[in-house]
Amino acid sequence: MSSFRFIHAADLHLGSPFQGLALKDADLAELFVEASRKAFSALVDEAVERKADFFIVAGDVYDGDWKDNKIGLFFNREVARLDRAGIPVFLLKGNHDAESVITRTITLPKNVSEFPTSKPGTFRLEKLKVALHGQGFAERSANENLALAYPRPETGWFNIGVLHTSLTGREPHAPYAPCSVEDLRSRGYDYWALGHVHDFEIVAQDPLVVFPGNLQGRSIRETGAKGAVLVTVEDGRIAYERLITDSARFAELAIAVESDDTPAALLRRVEDALEPLVDVMEGRPLALRVRMTGKSRVRSQLLSKVEDFRDEVQAACHRGHADIWLEKLDLRLEPDDGASQRSSGTLGLDGLLGMEGFPPELLEEAAARIAEIAARLPGGSGAGELPLGDDIDVLLVEARDLLVSRAAEAG
Repeated sequence: MSSFRFIHAADLHLGSPFQGLALKDADLAELFVEASRKAFSALVDEAVERKADFFIVAGDVYDGDWKDNKIGLFFNREVARLDRAGIPVFLLKGNHDAESVITRTITLPKNVSEFPTSKPGTFRLEKLKVALHGQGFAERSANENLALAYPRPETGWFNIGVLHTSLTGREPHAPYAPCSVEDLRSRGYDYWALGHVHDFEIVAQDPLVVFPGNLQGRSIRETGAKGAVLVTVEDGRIAYERLITDSARFAELAIAVESDDTPAALLRRVEDALEPLVDVMEGRPLALRVRMTGKSRVRSQLLSKVEDFRDEVQAACHRGHADIWLEKLDLRLEPDDGASQRSSGTLGLDGLLGMEGFPPELLEEAAARIAEIAARLPGGSGAGELPLGDDIDVLLVEARDLLVSRAAEAG
C-alpha cells in the first residue's frame, strides 16, 4: 500500500453571523467573523506547505444560506489555491449546507468533488489506491442511519468513510444521521472522517474514527483550541496530528465571591484570576465570560447598576491583557442572610421569584416573546438557535434578578 497524507476538516461554518456576540459587542463579533475565515485560510496554508495528497471537508462548509456571494467567493478563492497546488478536495454537505438550505452557487475549481446526496457515492484516487465513500444531506434534517447503506470497501485499497453525524448522541448537537461505532466498523473501512460535533474527539482506534471539531469557536459553548487533523498513512499504518487553526478563542472564568466582598474586591478577584488565561489564549484574542457565584451583601447594588459594573469588569480584563474582551458578565449572586433588612414588599417579591426553575408555561411564553424580538432584529442577527445570545432560562434568571434589585431600590 502506498504512503500518503490528507487533511480531515469539518464544520467550517463560513458566514456564521455570531449573532450572540453581535448583540453584545459588534466589534467583537466582527473579530470572530474574520477569525472563521482566517482559520480556513490557515488550514489551506498547512495543506500546501505539508504537501497533502487530498483534503476532506466532512460537512457544514457554510453556516446557512448566503445573504450574498461573498462567502462563496471566499471559499472558491481558497480551494483554488489547493487546485493550483494539485490537491483534490472532497466535500460532503451537512445539515447547515444541505441542498435544501443553500440556494446560491458559485462554480468551484475542477479539483473539488462533492459526494451525492441521494445515495452514497465513491471517489477513487487510483495512484494512491484510496477510495472515499460518503453521502451528503439533501435536507437539513437527516434522521435515518446513512452509514449502513455505504458500499463495501475496495479490496486492497485504503478506504475512508466520510459522514456528517451525531453518532449515538453528542450533546448539545442535534441528532443527525444517527449510528453507532459498530455500524461504522461493519463497513470494513480503514478510517472514518466525521463531522457535525464541534469538539475534537478520537471516537475509536480500530478503525480510527475521528471528529476533528470545528476550525474556529463560535460561542461560549465552544472553548479551547480548534482546528483540523492531518492524517499520515505509511504502509497501512495510520498516524494523526491536530492542526490548530483558530485565531480567536472563548473561555469562561468562575469567580467565587465572599459575602463581605465590595465591588472593588470583586474586581481584584477578577484580575487575580486572569493570569492563567494568558496561556489559554496562546497569543489570540479571548472572548471571556465571567461568572460570579456566592452570597453577596452588595448584590442589589451590583444588579441595579449592572452596566456600570460590567464596564468595570471589562476594564479589569484589559488590565490583565489587552486582548481579553468581556463576552458577558454573568452575576449569579444570592442575597446574603446577614444583609441589611429589606422591606416586606421586596422580601415577598424575592420569595416569589426565587424559585429554582421556571414553570413550562412561563418558558413557552418567553420563547414566543423572544421569537417576536428576534424577527425584528436587523440584518438577520436574530437568526440561529440563541437569537438573544443565551438560553431562555438564563435570560429569565437575569430578568428576575434585575426586577428584584429594582424593587429593592424602590422599597
